[in-house]
Amino acid sequence: MNAMNLAKTAYAASNTAVRTPRGVEYEAFARITQKMKSAAAKGNSGFGLLTHAIHENRRLWTMLAADVAISENGLPEELRARIFFLAEFTSDFSRKVLTRGASPDALIEINTTIMRGLRQTADAA
Repeated sequence: MNAMNLAKTAYAASNTAVRTPRGVEYEAFARITQKMKSAAAKGNSGFGLLTHAIHENRRLWTMLAADVAISENGLPEELRARIFFLAEFTSDFSRKVLTRGASPDALIEINTTIMRGLRQTADAA
């Protein structure tokens, strides 16, 4: 490719949508939640997939907890505390699921509720 073609493509209109932070969070929750649902629907044969999905879910919640724990986070303090609590709950409850002591339904419901909140906030903006 020559310099002229590079210049044309560098300033051409992009076909990709610009993602907002909320949109990225929504997509992460949606992807992981779908993996948990799909694995859970397979029963015992999907347990290996479920363990991977729960691992991803814990990583996501750990990142959220770390983000709301810093004082520079712009969210209201009460919301930050709720998110931190949900991260702790998710971690603890995940252990129960991984030891086959509980169904992943509560984790799926929490994520779905968060997705609804992210979608409503994005629609209101």
